[in-house]
Amino acid sequence: MGEVEIGVIGGSGLYEMERLEVLEERRIETPFGEPSDAYIIGELEGRRVAFLPRHARGHRLMPSELNYRANLYGLKVLGVERIISVSAVGSLKIEYAPKDILVPDQFYDRTRHRADTFFGNGLVAHISFGDPVCPELSGWLADGAERAGARVHRGGTYVCMEGPVFSTRAESEAYRSSGFDVIGMTNLQEAKLAREAEMSYATLAMVTDYDCWHDEEEEVSTTAVLEVLQANVDTAKEAIRETVSRIPEGVPSPYQGILRHSILSDPKLVPDETRAALEPIVGRYL
Repeated sequence: MGEVEIGVIGGSGLYEMERLEVLEERRIETPFGEPSDAYIIGELEGRRVAFLPRHARGHRLMPSELNYRANLYGLKVLGVERIISVSAVGSLKIEYAPKDILVPDQFYDRTRHRADTFFGNGLVAHISFGDPVCPELSGWLADGAERAGARVHRGGTYVCMEGPVFSTRAESEAYRSSGFDVIGMTNLQEAKLAREAEMSYATLAMVTDYDCWHDEEEEVSTTAVLEVLQANVDTAKEAIRETVSRIPEGVPSPYQGILRHSILSDPKLVPDETRAALEPIVGRYL
């Protein structure tokens, strides 16, 4: 096992973890460029955790500007087996009210401008992604959110849009008619890359608003989102603490080994540069 088993990616409003006993901040160079920020490595509930503010401290990066590959690569280098993602989302259903938490089990891609695979440059792999989140980790996360006092919804589809502009009414209604549950701007690429790197991934989706479809609610605005966000962040921190304390120690992700049957390229023909760049992810298979 690596030096850190649990990674936490904090979304809008979650730029630090007060109860995390910080041991060090570490910047990691990756073949894909710089991660969003330094990884804050510390202990939470007696467990070694690496925390990364997704949008950088001070919220300086848009969803489309995030270097998803660098962020996930850095967590892999640290030895992370399980990733807890915290994200602000809009609700597409009346039963998911602001301040509720949804733990999705599906994603739908509406992004356009993002690199979302570690592979290429002479190395081809096709992973299975029918069930894009780890059900085991999702269950622990939902349990932790309930213990933190949140109203929790287990399962649902998170539609990932490009942003940074919020949806039009036509788009919002189209997503609702498709049966989607919440909408956000960041999690799909993280989930894909986590699976390619054989790490478990689950999302704590914090509902901040009703997008723009709800006739009796004001149209979504940054000001309205931020007001709800602060209340959600406190709940999210407690949910993370509750979850981390219950994740078994020394148990690898159930996705360890999936690349063994996913790589199609002849190892003898993989370029040395590609092989070296992806050593933390594919080294054991090449």
